Amino acid sequence: MDSEETKKIKTDELTINFLPSVLIEQIFLRLPVSTLLRCIEVCKQWHKIIRDPQFVTAHLEQASPCALLFFPKESVQGELYPSDAIILDETWSQSTLAVPVIGPDDILCGSCNGLICLYTRTSTIKIANLATGECLHLDKPVKNLKGDHFSFYHFGFHPVTKEYKVVHFLGEHKKKSQGTFDVIQVYTLGSDKWKDVRTSEALSLSCVKDSGVVDVDGTMFWLTEDAEASWKHSIISFGLSEETFARIQLPEDALGGYRRYWITEIDGKVCIATAEVYKHQPRMLADKMQIWTLDSKVEPRWSQMYSLRCAYNYYLPRPHFVHWDNIMVQDVFGNLYSYELFGHEAKLSNRVKQLNFSPHKPDNVQAYICVKSLVRLDAYKKVGIVHGSKQRDGWALKKWEAWERQICDAEKSWKDVYKLEQDSLAFPQHLAMLVKRALNCLPDEVIRQRITMEIDQALQHLPDCQDQASKQATDVICSAFSEVRKHLRASMEADDLQRLLIDLLNRLEGLSNSAANNSHDIVAVPEANASHE
Repeated sequence: MDSEETKKIKTDELTINFLPSVLIEQIFLRLPVSTLLRCIEVCKQWHKIIRDPQFVTAHLEQASPCALLFFPKESVQGELYPSDAIILDETWSQSTLAVPVIGPDDILCGSCNGLICLYTRTSTIKIANLATGECLHLDKPVKNLKGDHFSFYHFGFHPVTKEYKVVHFLGEHKKKSQGTFDVIQVYTLGSDKWKDVRTSEALSLSCVKDSGVVDVDGTMFWLTEDAEASWKHSIISFGLSEETFARIQLPEDALGGYRRYWITEIDGKVCIATAEVYKHQPRMLADKMQIWTLDSKVEPRWSQMYSLRCAYNYYLPRPHFVHWDNIMVQDVFGNLYSYELFGHEAKLSNRVKQLNFSPHKPDNVQAYICVKSLVRLDAYKKVGIVHGSKQRDGWALKKWEAWERQICDAEKSWKDVYKLEQDSLAFPQHLAMLVKRALNCLPDEVIRQRITMEIDQALQHLPDCQDQASKQATDVICSAFSEVRKHLRASMEADDLQRLLIDLLNRLEGLSNSAANNSHDIVAVPEANASHE
């Protein structure tokens, strides 16, 4: 960087720093996280503004939510595929960036405020910031029983206490039985240990595993079975601040038949989706789906948001399958579609295919709401339960995207080379055709035959050596054209000769310009002003 550029940068910095701090902050609030992370290193004033907790909160409140699709590690037809994630923004544009904090064996089990909670195959749970690359590893609770599963861990945030909490449903899951739990283990980010919170009764473990958990306004909600009541299902809530439980009855109109239930969040409210499913495919939609929203937790009071006539053989990505007034569904071929939702009796119309995620299995896809934020994790790394804190790179280009772009670039280069080769062959052939046309005006038969033979011989070797032969052929044909022009001068009237040469040379000039755009190695034809000699 030269001295002039250095002076300019320093001048710009001084100019910006003359602005009031409030105005600078308002400018920063409109910048993406990736830009702000670079601005931190500019000066102490900017570092102070961007790292201020109030600014981090204000920036987070303005962040645009994205849909985070997660594909856990799985084996398909004997081939192992690592965990992967895709981000879709509000325009449904697919991100080409990968998150290095997500390892090939990690499984996502929660997302809030730009932080994600990842279940690892080791003895730790990983908390990471998607955008900054900050990462913490915290020890799993020591009371893990056999059958520990990623779906038994969930991650939440309380907006009043500003505390992040990891919740573990402690129980033993048996494949041939439903399984129950009666203890929830809670870890508050920054504390020294997990805390046991006992439930008032034994609750279904399978409902947690199959239907999911959502965190809404500082409370976690999940479905459970209530065999003693007149209705089969209900919702259990767990307040992250007071750490107490409550039961919420489902709307009676949503019960009955062979149904499947999903819990989700739409527009900051707890919602229940229910639909008839196939007995042998309990995750596959078979008929009309209803979506109910919880208007009040006290009474409780429900209202029906949508009644949808679903296409058969669709799956719902869990737990957040509604984004930006669109519902996401998946088919058995690995296609993800979005449908616009209009009105109460919404029809699934205007289907748009967003992506194909094969070979991943459709019933394993997870969908979460995420944002890119400046929330820091370094404040929590000093406690004993947390270890292995590491700063990783943030968003990076996906390997497969980089490879795909390299392949596309290589293909484009080969196409350009092929076109150049074809043009290098076509140029002397077009040139020869125009010169032969001029030869027809020569009265001397011997000269016509000789020049024609020279041109034909020059064109004979073009297929064998395209590059060099095209240059040689162009030289021969240009030389032949000069000779034709000399003989035409002696045998034609000046006006007729000029009209013929101008017509021919205009055509040749067009060919020459076209060839020159593709390669500077092709020999140029005589200039058009030669017709006036």
